[in-house]
Amino acid sequence: MAADLSEHHRRVAQQKREAITTAAAELFLDRGYDGTSLARIAEAAGVSKSTLFKRFPTKAALFEAIVTESWQRDAGDAAARPQTGDLRSGLTTIGHRYADLVGQPGMTALFRIVIAELPRFPELGRMQFQLGKLPYFTSVQHYLESEHEAGNADVPDAESAANQFLGMIANYVLWPRMLLTDWNPAASDIDDAVEQAVQTMLARYTPKPER
Repeated sequence: MAADLSEHHRRVAQQKREAITTAAAELFLDRGYDGTSLARIAEAAGVSKSTLFKRFPTKAALFEAIVTESWQRDAGDAAARPQTGDLRSGLTTIGHRYADLVGQPGMTALFRIVIAELPRFPELGRMQFQLGKLPYFTSVQHYLESEHEAGNADVPDAESAANQFLGMIANYVLWPRMLLTDWNPAASDIDDAVEQAVQTMLARYTPKPER
């Protein structure tokens, strides 16, 4: 019984946390970061102000949670690097995970919030970069380095290669969505974009046979 109650409390706490971060992201986008109060977020989330303040005493803490949760969504899959040994398979896995991640509506909203508020609140951009994009980027870089060290890829500059790969995918999945509200590519088109990015990487980084 105690275990059931404990699990119930954890589930309720998680539901409240998700309600708070969802409401905050929507209000930040609609009213601006500066124009949104924690009290207004609590009201929109359907929680008491004391509940919100206990979890997030400042707007900065709340925005930090939004960033980390957005980039770590489905972390059980996205955080694990593919096994070294098959460059095509590894890149395809990473590519689809990244397309799913940056294609979610919440990610578009997050980028829009940061871009809109950057002149007045540069710390939001730093949070987005340091807590979100950089750790994800670094995980891809480390994967490419491991393939290079194993002799499965010729990637002397894994940082540049990771930037190229993720950039090709984001350029189709994310950035048009920032400007075009009706941008909603079909799953087959996203699959093709990932495949084209993988093919480009293989053409550039597959080791050449010795003559």
